[in-house]
Formats: sequence, structure tokens, C-alpha cells
Amino acid sequence: MVDYSKMPHHHILCVDMKSFYASCSAVMMGEDPLTSYIAIVGDKERKGSVVLAASPLLKKEFGIKTGSRMFEIPDDPRIRLVEPKMSTYLRISTEITRLFHRYVPKEAIHTYSVDESFLKVDGAIPLWGDAKTIAQKIKNEIEREFQLPCAIGIGPNMLLSKLCLDLEAKKTGIAEWTYDDVKKKLWPLSPLSEMWGIGKRVQKTLNSMGIFSVGQLANYSLEKLEAKFGIMGNQLYYHAWGIDLSEIGAPIMEGQISFGKSQILLRDYKEEHEIKSVILEICEEVARRARTHKKAGRTISLGIGYSQDEFGGGFLRSRSVDQPTNITMDLYRVCLELFRENYEGKTVRQISVSLSNITDDVQMQLTLFEPNRWKKRELGYTVDRIRRKFGSKALLRAVSYTEAGTAVYRSKLVGGHKA
Repeated sequence: MVDYSKMPHHHILCVDMKSFYASCSAVMMGEDPLTSYIAIVGDKERKGSVVLAASPLLKKEFGIKTGSRMFEIPDDPRIRLVEPKMSTYLRISTEITRLFHRYVPKEAIHTYSVDESFLKVDGAIPLWGDAKTIAQKIKNEIEREFQLPCAIGIGPNMLLSKLCLDLEAKKTGIAEWTYDDVKKKLWPLSPLSEMWGIGKRVQKTLNSMGIFSVGQLANYSLEKLEAKFGIMGNQLYYHAWGIDLSEIGAPIMEGQISFGKSQILLRDYKEEHEIKSVILEICEEVARRARTHKKAGRTISLGIGYSQDEFGGGFLRSRSVDQPTNITMDLYRVCLELFRENYEGKTVRQISVSLSNITDDVQMQLTLFEPNRWKKRELGYTVDRIRRKFGSKALLRAVSYTEAGTAVYRSKLVGGHKA
């Protein structure tokens, strides 16, 4: 049993903008986001283009959602296909965050994503009323100033406010959970993948242990969960009880920090030299992200997804190196090894690279075989500074200017999509 009297009892709001991209585009076209049929697609010229967002009615009546493909959208005259305007979406998201500042200081706001934020309103209650009153005021102001719908979950910690949002508030508009609601509202939840923070793979493992609901997870042996999952087992157990000690600004799930990038290619890649060109570009970006945070990693992972013409499939493999690195060519060398060992000669449509087992990039062990290694690291930081000052296209590898390269095209995008 958990003693809730010793747990945090804050007032946390989790604000989610409903179908944000689709809703923004609907308002820009003079339509009501809640009555329009809009799908935001990456590129209208490609039938296989991914749906980035779908308006609420499109989800409800046609089953189209984020991640669907454009060819799955029915030929219905009511449905509007719209390409993204990422710069506009980001600007609107920034303005909504400024609206939050009217109620709480910036230290009490955690922007979780472009369309979702956490607000700790403990200190605002004497000024504006209880948490539900504040939530209603914020909801009303967003609808009045931006004509955009939102849902708000309220809880005593970040986890419960998020679960309240996903499991109740998205249906009712505003909802509030306390620790008393955990057993009757959270524990019956099944399948486990409906629980925020549990993916399909973890669900499959839990199912094999005889755990099919959150209640069963909460009443399972903590020692056995830790033996099976390590520190994640501890988190799974306490999250099933609604316990979360995260503070605003900290991640809800304290997991393995990693840096990665996944890219769905614009066409099928059949030639090995073309596939390797994109792998190198992605390694460059992953290394840059690590250097931006002054981090390095020991484990490099390569994922390859085959084309639908090959009936899908692919592989994801990892390899650790002796010394942590954020040098592009170190990542590329390991990725090439993994590629040669696992590639089946099929056409490729998706490539991902990640760097994990992260440490601070504060020291480097030199070897007799690579005395200039520190120069390679410093070169990476120098290239990053030039790109920050003059733009991402200021320095590119030669492969980016070949037919296989994607960096030149993607430099025109915002968040991987049209600006």
C-alpha cells in the first residue's frame, strides 16, 4: 500500500490543444475546427504522405488519425487536404504560452510539446480561484482569442494530470483527478498500452507475466518488476499507483537519455551507396544534437525500414563502443558495420540513428592509434557554430549535393515539414 499523505499534493494543469495543426488550419480558412473535415498531410503530391493531424470529426467519422497515410483518406467532398504551415503553428503555440504567463510565472510552465503544456497553479489559486476555475478561464481565453479548442486535465502531480487529460478530459473538456480516483478510474484500464508511458513492447512483456490491467500492475510484486525491468520496473509500479515525484520542467519518465533522428525517405532507395549517403547525413544530425547539449554516447543504434513493396520489415541493431563519442564519423563507422551485417539487399524507405548510454562530453581519452581524435571533436563543434551563425546549409558534406542526399531539401523545412 502507498501512503498518499506523504506524496505531492499540487494543482497541476495539463493543457492539450485538440488536433492542433488541423484546428489552426481550419481557423486560418475561416472554418470551425470542431465541424470541419481537415487532414494535414506532409505533401499532397505523394499518395503515401503521412497524416500529421486530423480534425476531430475526421477522426470520429472516418477513423483517420495522426500516422495514417493519405491514400487511406476517403474520396469525400467534405474532406480538405492541407499541407502544414509549421512556422505559423509554432508562432501560435508561442502566443498560447504567453497567455499562460497571465496566470503563472514561467517557472511554473513546462512546455511538453508544441500542443501540450503543464502548468503548476498552486500559487495562483488565491488570485484566480481553485484549479478548475483557473482551467475554465484559460480554456475560455484560448477559445476567445484563438478560436481553438482545448482540453485540460488536473491532478496532484504531472502524471495524474496527464492521465486525467488522456482518459477523461479529452472527452469532457475539463476534468480533475485526485489520488482517490486512482483505484476506480486508473486501475481498470486495459490494455496496458492505453496507460501513458507504456508502449506495445512493454505491454507484451507485462502480459507474459500475467499483468493485463493497471490494477494488476499496481498489485504485482515490486521486487519482481525491478528484477525484470530494473529502474523502469520501479517507475511502472509507482505510476500504476499514480505516484510521480517529477517537478515542473523535469521529464515525467526519467529514462535513458538519448539523441536520435528518424527519417521517412521521399522515395524508395535501392542502391547501397545512396542508402549510406542518407545514413551519413543522419549521423551528422544526431552527433550535432549531442554536441549541442555537450553530451557524448557509447551506444549507437541503426534502424532500417524496408519499403511496402518489400512487404515491410527491417531491422534495429545497436553496438557499444569503448569511449563515448559525438564525432560524426565514429557514429557512421558503427552504423556501416551494423548495415553490412544486417542489410538484406531490399529497397529502403525509412532510416533511423540514435546515440544512447549518454555521458557529459567533458573529457576524452587519447590513444596511440588516434592521437588527433580531440581535433576531430573540436572540428564538430566548430562546424556547429558556423551553421548556427550562417544557417544549416552553410556547411554540408558532398553527399548532400548528390541525388541521394536529403539535407538540402530538409533545410527548407521546419520540424521536418513545410514552413
